[in-house]
Amino acid sequence: MPSSLLSVLPASIHKHIEPWLNAPGFTNTLWLFGDRLLRMGVGLLVGVWVARYLGPEGYGSLSFAGSYVMLFSALALFGLESLVVRELVTCPEQRPQIMGTTLLIRLGTGLLALITAVLIIQLVRPADPVALTLVAVLGSALLFQSLEVIDLWFQHRVASRYTVIARSSAFLLSSGTKVAVVIAGGGVVAIGVATALETLLTAIALLLAYRVSGERVSQWRWDGGWYRRLLREAVPMVLSGVVLMIYLRIDQVMLGMLSDQAQVGFYAAAVRIAEVWYFVPTVIVSSVFPELVKLHHSDQLLFQKKLQRLYGLLAFLGYAVALPVTLLAPWLVHLLFGAAYQPAAPMLALLIWAGLFANISVARNSYLIAINSPRALFWFSICGAVSNIVLNLLLIPSHGGMGAVFATLFSYWFAAHGACYLVPTFRPVGAAITRSLLWPRFW
Repeated sequence: MPSSLLSVLPASIHKHIEPWLNAPGFTNTLWLFGDRLLRMGVGLLVGVWVARYLGPEGYGSLSFAGSYVMLFSALALFGLESLVVRELVTCPEQRPQIMGTTLLIRLGTGLLALITAVLIIQLVRPADPVALTLVAVLGSALLFQSLEVIDLWFQHRVASRYTVIARSSAFLLSSGTKVAVVIAGGGVVAIGVATALETLLTAIALLLAYRVSGERVSQWRWDGGWYRRLLREAVPMVLSGVVLMIYLRIDQVMLGMLSDQAQVGFYAAAVRIAEVWYFVPTVIVSSVFPELVKLHHSDQLLFQKKLQRLYGLLAFLGYAVALPVTLLAPWLVHLLFGAAYQPAAPMLALLIWAGLFANISVARNSYLIAINSPRALFWFSICGAVSNIVLNLLLIPSHGGMGAVFATLFSYWFAAHGACYLVPTFRPVGAAITRSLLWPRFW
């Protein structure tokens, strides 16, 4: 916000806004918000159009395959995101070795994840060629996303404008392809191909952005020392990531296994609306994370103070979204998806509250990574995954999609907040989260 506009604000407001505007990651956050707002708007419109075109069953098949592939994305990414950002911040002179080693690790894990995903779906659903084809097509993204290591380089420099331009360009091209497929009357597999195209285009665009920024991929090097170091720290992280993906996406997979594809379609429609704003906490935390890492090593008091403010901000945003959506759920579902998807309305009214706890998890996880506690991440992810799977098994057969909603809501809360009180070391973290939920003060 320009200083001329700030000057006309009352002093009581000015003093609260100015520190945020002068924060190191503010401009970076604006770029990320711009990208995510574009995705929110265009992605929602195109996604709704695709859902209406395919109908609940077709949309359910596409959503089932997408959620299934997501279960393997944590293996492909290998839990290196925040680790690599942290090491690039603390060891900038080792950048070629860190980047080159990370790329080759991800290429190997991406190939392993793709092969595993295809083999398992072939075993569990041998009579469903559409599911197999969709998994193979969407799973190709597990290979191409290895080049998103470039995004981690821009993150550590808090210079996401390059990434935003690259990702937004790929996203718009992919969305345009989906629109063309719908207009041409293509089937669910063709739409799956258009969806997977985004990851390939993103990889190409990131390579171009990296070169434009003055860097060269040819400088990257494999380093055995960094391989062993990253592997040692990443194993707990990848286990946490796999478990995290299970509790984030197992609901649609189990719903497809234990119920019919129409229920998956209704649930996916509710998820589409409920998660449309999930980029907000990710953008905020990714922009302040490098600063948190530095403060953890230099000023513990300020580190804890900023962390509490971060909890408060994300809790406030959670309430600000959940309350109106709960009241407007029937109208929103009918407006966006039409009468055929009306069973998704009560699912949305409850599912939207999971976002409050998803917000808190993002902030809490950044704290655990900053203090280098990957085992704790694994513990909290296990709590969420186990509670989600058990409740899905109990509730889906009798309650269908609403059973999956209750399972998701409870598991999100338990993993983000409730489980903190089970471990004495993290009870202060639980208390900080409780304060943010009861009084979400961020100023």
